Amino acid sequence: MDFTDINYLAVFVAALAGFIIGAIWYSPLLFSKVWVRETGLKEEELKNANMVKIFGTSFVLMFIQSVMLSSFVADEEGALFRMIAGMIIAVGWIVTSIGVLFLFERRSFKLFLIDAGYFVVTFMVMGAILGAWK
Repeated sequence: MDFTDINYLAVFVAALAGFIIGAIWYSPLLFSKVWVRETGLKEEELKNANMVKIFGTSFVLMFIQSVMLSSFVADEEGALFRMIAGMIIAVGWIVTSIGVLFLFERRSFKLFLIDAGYFVVTFMVMGAILGAWK
């Protein structure tokens, strides 16, 4: 892996896009109510959360995901190829990994679909951004 050829501005924008997708995905516009119910989180827990820590750490993790996605498909050109690669990586590694965790944690299938769907969509968009920007 050669991290010197990565376009870090594109990586930043892709990570930001993933962050924005998450804000919409888990908002009242889409899955907020079901997500809160399925996680079992209480209103008090949500209100008392350290959102700066949660959002800051989430963005750093998304940036790392974007760097890794960019490095895995560095030799390939084009938004469509990288979008499909993002989908394959999301389904092959992320969705399967959280699936195993959800089984052992006895979490609901609805929650799995919400979280898995978020990662598939996010990785497809990040891949498209990274491919278009190359």
